[in-house]
Amino acid sequence: MLGNKRYTDYYKSIGRLALPLFIGQLGNIALAFADNMMVGQYSTAALASASFVNNIFNIAIFSCVGFTYGLTPLVGALFSRGENDSIGRMVKVGLRVNTIFTIIVMLLMTCLYFCLDRLGQPMELLPLIRPYYLIVLAGMLPVMLFNVFAQWSYAINNTAVPTWIVLGCNVLNVIGNYMLIYGNFGCPELGLTGAGISTLFARVVCAALMCAVFFCTTLGGRYRYGFRHMKTAPGEAREVTRTGFPVSMQMTFETASFSGSALMSGWLGAVPLAAFQIVAITGMLGFCLYYSIAAAMAIPMSHAAGRGDTASQRRLAWSGLHLILLCMTLTCCIFLFGGRYLMGAFSSDPAVVAAAMGVISAIVLYQLGDAVQITFANALRGTSHVMPMLYIAFVSYIIVGLPVTYLLGFTAGLGLYGIVLSFSVCLMLAGALYLFFFLRATRSLKH
Repeated sequence: MLGNKRYTDYYKSIGRLALPLFIGQLGNIALAFADNMMVGQYSTAALASASFVNNIFNIAIFSCVGFTYGLTPLVGALFSRGENDSIGRMVKVGLRVNTIFTIIVMLLMTCLYFCLDRLGQPMELLPLIRPYYLIVLAGMLPVMLFNVFAQWSYAINNTAVPTWIVLGCNVLNVIGNYMLIYGNFGCPELGLTGAGISTLFARVVCAALMCAVFFCTTLGGRYRYGFRHMKTAPGEAREVTRTGFPVSMQMTFETASFSGSALMSGWLGAVPLAAFQIVAITGMLGFCLYYSIAAAMAIPMSHAAGRGDTASQRRLAWSGLHLILLCMTLTCCIFLFGGRYLMGAFSSDPAVVAAAMGVISAIVLYQLGDAVQITFANALRGTSHVMPMLYIAFVSYIIVGLPVTYLLGFTAGLGLYGIVLSFSVCLMLAGALYLFFFLRATRSLKH
């Protein structure tokens, strides 16, 4: 035993927190599947356009969401010491800093809007891409607002409330898609634009409900005084930025690598681009399950960091990895034995389905790297030693990942298969580096 606990005790503590997140991630997977099935069945052009815009915006959205993740270790450490008023004050600081950061990112994405015709995508897709782009842009502030208060809820050991809110809004999104994509129940048939409007509405409702939990319920009652009345200390905004910015950049670089892959897939044509979107969505099956466990692991990790308990931090990380590897095995079995059914559900175009089926083995290969990197990235986040994440992500995903994607996809002539195969290289490199820095961080704390 280490830290007076057995592995089974850590499995239980992580599992208890992970279960609501796990359910929420399954809901997100179901939503992503439903979204892309509805758009893909509408037309291949709509699916290809959605692939381009979503992958471009994933960089911006994950950048903003990653910035909110800096609140979790800070609030978690305060929670472990029972400093409720300070938690409320920290949430207020986090809200201010994250709002400023999100507005800056939105301005950059607005500039990019005027350069869409220079990114090498099929010109016939631009009339679909442009309106959808603006709708997704409008949804960035609600996404940030929801995640600020969700990180507060996670850090105080309540992972259930944000999960149920997300699930409810996912249902709203699917209903909106059914009405606005195809023109059901007397609504206009808007295709891809309708899918965007439905998602925007769901995101606004999501943010409003999470704010109501903090400001109007007993769950937020003990923290509202600090939020409303306590003055912020001069260094707190800097502290939120110090923990949030490296995580934001880590997620930005990782997402940029995948979005760059989508951009390169578009250079191959509309069919490979649509197939890449199917690959990206089915790949989420693994990522979302791994993330739910890793994010749950980071919560008690932040509490242990607040107590200076490095033994528990290490045992939590290995316990999280064990659970994630189990999920990875199940995910790979689904891809290997049910891949044809998964790919065929997203498009009625035989060429798109065939292209997606051709990269199943590459999807399976990168699951191990994804499992390891997400475990130890969240382990580092839980310890608040987040600065190495920035450099690791930049080297793994930008310096190594993007060139390898181009080399395998185009120089080696492997096309879409080479693009997806390149994920294995950057994810394994990132995972190894995150593990190294996590062990170094906990060792330095120990001694």
